[in-house]
Amino acid sequence: MKTQHHPLVTATATAADFLIASRQCEIRNLEYFLQMGRLVQSVGNLVHGLQRERGATNLFLGSGCQRFAGERALVLKQNDQLASTFRQALADIQHDLTDHPVSSSLLGHIASALHCLDQLPGLRRRVADRSANVKEATDWFCDTIHQLITVVFEAAETVAEPSIAGLLVAMVHVMNGKEYCGQERAAGSAGFSSGQFDNALSRRIMHLVEAQERCFEVFVNFAHEESLGLWRTLCAHPRELDIERMRQKAMSVGRYKSLDEGLADQWFNLMTERMDDLKRIEDAIENAFHHRCVERYTEARQSLAHQESLLVSLEQRSAPATPLLVVCDNGVDARAVGALAGDGVGQQAGRSIFDLVQEQTRRLRQMSEELQSAKDALEDRRTQEKAVLMLMEHRNISNDEAHRLLRKLAMDQGKRLPEMARALMSMSAVIGH
Repeated sequence: MKTQHHPLVTATATAADFLIASRQCEIRNLEYFLQMGRLVQSVGNLVHGLQRERGATNLFLGSGCQRFAGERALVLKQNDQLASTFRQALADIQHDLTDHPVSSSLLGHIASALHCLDQLPGLRRRVADRSANVKEATDWFCDTIHQLITVVFEAAETVAEPSIAGLLVAMVHVMNGKEYCGQERAAGSAGFSSGQFDNALSRRIMHLVEAQERCFEVFVNFAHEESLGLWRTLCAHPRELDIERMRQKAMSVGRYKSLDEGLADQWFNLMTERMDDLKRIEDAIENAFHHRCVERYTEARQSLAHQESLLVSLEQRSAPATPLLVVCDNGVDARAVGALAGDGVGQQAGRSIFDLVQEQTRRLRQMSEELQSAKDALEDRRTQEKAVLMLMEHRNISNDEAHRLLRKLAMDQGKRLPEMARALMSMSAVIGH
């Protein structure tokens, strides 16, 4: 998809030239996100596949490599295809990403994700010969999945269209919530299969439940109607009550109380069903994202064609030499002959071009205001992650402990988590940490 350059560009730049250029810039951005949609979809599918492989690998290693060998082999084959689809989608958009980079951070996280995926064959070999343990495998999967989800997060940061940005914000928070659900599945499986939960494991379950709730709260704020309907169906499913009862056992049973080890399979199956339902919500958002990109692209092309036709007709009119005084809607006076009309554009043409410029200005201002809530949600997440990393380094504590400390500080001071995170980052900047 290539946009047409405005044929009326002259040696002296006019308002019309830059008005058309502004529209063309919008179209190029929408073309970019039409291509980005395939990459986002492939990331979501690959993340889901890696989450399944993580679960199968943990069960395989946890059973002394006696169980789930067949299931794991099937998942590995499927994930090879998903990884190939991801790399192809990335190759298709590589030119736009590297020749006209919109975000160095996005490029950096793509590089990190590819580096992690390059290590997958080696990890699989170590799992097969039992030289890798459950923790090593789990850590690798968690890190790789985090890098892939962050690619979608960084892509959302580059969107200039509010409705598209909102859908990506909803999607990235569903993906994050589903990942926390996967980690909870792994933590619960470890506890139920061993027949007990120590305090650390119980606290981890609590942390992961709270993390999911935070993600889904943001998702609800930006979700479209179909995904909200799927979310309500998920929440009303009888399975959720079974999961909650098992969570209560996980967070209340100490190391000296034993559980039926058969609960491990029940837990794993319940959480797997929940993750599959979350994937359906994610797919619904992705479909809406694609349709909205196509819709906005079509609208923008039609608007550009209309403006080009209008400007051609205006520039063909004769131009009197009398300058036109125009009062802008912000109260500032402007002389239209030099600033708006340009060479060969008369009083009527200048007034019409001015109307088009003002309309574009108002529309872009409204888009910017609507976009701000999506940007704020992304910035809140980024700031919280930075605050958690700072606490981990400063206190020499784990990720879970840093999250718990951040929540405690926010509760003690009566602040929202993003506010507390910003306060911590400001304090860090002051003390030079």
